[in-house]
Amino acid sequence: MSKIYLGLGTNLGDKEDNLKQAIELLSEKVENLHISSLYETEPVGFKEQPWFLNLVLEGDTDLPPQELLHFTQSIEKKMKRIKTILNGPRIIDIDILLYEQEQIEIGDLIIPHPRLLERAFVMVPLYEIAPDLIIFGKRIKDIMRDFNGERIIKKD
Repeated sequence: MSKIYLGLGTNLGDKEDNLKQAIELLSEKVENLHISSLYETEPVGFKEQPWFLNLVLEGDTDLPPQELLHFTQSIEKKMKRIKTILNGPRIIDIDILLYEQEQIEIGDLIIPHPRLLERAFVMVPLYEIAPDLIIFGKRIKDIMRDFNGERIIKKD
């Protein structure tokens, strides 16, 4: 089993239900889920859209990285995600943030996620569930000390 971290986000429809449905589908191939709190975050890039609801989850999977990518993309397709404009609205987005401590670059699969350290909607919930994590050789605690990102609000 490999330890993975996934970022999930949505800003269309019933956002909480979208996340619950995605987690349920992910649990078919990802075990021992540890899920962060929900966070409302302002859009990055294209600003004229609703705020997002995001979370990060940790889990274990037997899928190799490329199969994990195909699996997450199949869930997005099953949930009827339609790609319109870059950073535009979406019913669900599932990103592979980390796969063990591996660094992978195969086609459109890049792990760790290339914008991981720039996004509050990833870093804040990731820090919540894995405060001792090491990313790019640095402790997440040290990364978060000087972190600046988009506005983010923890949901109750």
